[in-house]
Amino acid sequence: MTHPTLPPPALAPADAAPPSVVALVGNPRPGSRTLGAALALAGTLARRTGAGDPAAVDLATLAPALLGPRTTEVDAALASVAAADVLVVATPVHKASFTGLLKAFLDLYGPDGLADVVAVPLVVSAAPHHALVGEVHLRPVLVELGATVPTRSLTLVDADLADPDAAIERWWVRAERPLGRVLGAAPQPAGVAR
Repeated sequence: MTHPTLPPPALAPADAAPPSVVALVGNPRPGSRTLGAALALAGTLARRTGAGDPAAVDLATLAPALLGPRTTEVDAALASVAAADVLVVATPVHKASFTGLLKAFLDLYGPDGLADVVAVPLVVSAAPHHALVGEVHLRPVLVELGATVPTRSLTLVDADLADPDAAIERWWVRAERPLGRVLGAAPQPAGVAR
């Protein structure tokens, strides 16, 4: 007997509006591999939560404005990030931490500036020994700003960047249940066909 293939279940409850997904990218280089990885993860999260197309805030395009007087573009980026239901916060490793560009942007928020945001840290690293950058450096800043960070950070090394989907799927196995709880969906039982 053949069983029909079912689409992946959405994490959002059927009666709720789909969550918005935004990727915030702290790499100072425009069009970076970090941006590509963030869009891949945001796309996966959007599909898995039933959201529409994810939005992206690439801080490389805002870098000069972050160091001078506030502009309407910076204000729009701050509002977009703060309004996200699910926020991918992506950074390359810079001096064993996250980038100063990302720090400069996050410093523009006041206390609880990211309240009601579910954040997913994403770290792009040249080597696996920087795997804890997201946990040790980025998570505390996001929590201080009021974001909920229910999953472990996803760290992608150079070898993962050509096709990040396999690493994202491995991360998803552990992240689905905590994300589902925070987003208000019933967790899927183990072994449910996807």
